[in-house]
Amino acid sequence: MICLPRSELLKNVAKFFGEFAATAVLVYLGCMGCVNSSSIINSPLQCSLTFGFVVLICIQCFGCISGAHLNPAVTLASFIYELISWQMAILYFVAQILGGSIGYGLLVASMPKNMICNSLTPMGACVTSVASNITLWQAVIIEFLLTSILICVCCGVWDLRNADVQDSVPIRFGLTVSCIGIVAGQLTGASMNPVRSFAPALWNNSWEDHWIYWVAPLTSSLVTSIAYKYGFRSKPENPKILGITQP
Repeated sequence: MICLPRSELLKNVAKFFGEFAATAVLVYLGCMGCVNSSSIINSPLQCSLTFGFVVLICIQCFGCISGAHLNPAVTLASFIYELISWQMAILYFVAQILGGSIGYGLLVASMPKNMICNSLTPMGACVTSVASNITLWQAVIIEFLLTSILICVCCGVWDLRNADVQDSVPIRFGLTVSCIGIVAGQLTGASMNPVRSFAPALWNNSWEDHWIYWVAPLTSSLVTSIAYKYGFRSKPENPKILGITQP
């Protein structure tokens, strides 16, 4: 049995609830920006920009608490990059799943039912799906590569050589997510995040091709973070002296 000092335990509790809150905000605001109905129309461009801006907000608010990973793929990369322990990685996974589910639940509670599910969004608002002219394996490749780009940005931010240029991290990640969403949002939903896809699928009981949004991002995170760590990072960084916010 591991006994943590009270201060360390309180820090871990704060990280858990910080990650929980950040992921809830991501799903609530991000998915609200993707609602489509006969009275409210959000274009693919608006949806992509919304998610980017929400990521910026989450990192700015909660980055100093938990790092605002918002995404199991980012947490996995952080673990491989030796920034968090496997125990904290599991804690983050739980917080993200719970936070995302609560976030979408708040959306369901605060929006009329006919705006969540209608003829424009028959599977449910913000449910990620594969475009009709894209095969499943093409969707896997797309989500794999999109997540790889996101993880490369993470690894670049975590790199010790960038430790003195951390003031614009929220903006960098917000623009990254917006750019990727604009490019591929209409192809696969540009999820890159199992939890962001899980919460809408759970509340709308819409599981078609859902496995893609777990397998592709997590596999990509594993491959990309290992490749970056051993191919580009000059030396292992000690999280205690790195002194940078984990995105």
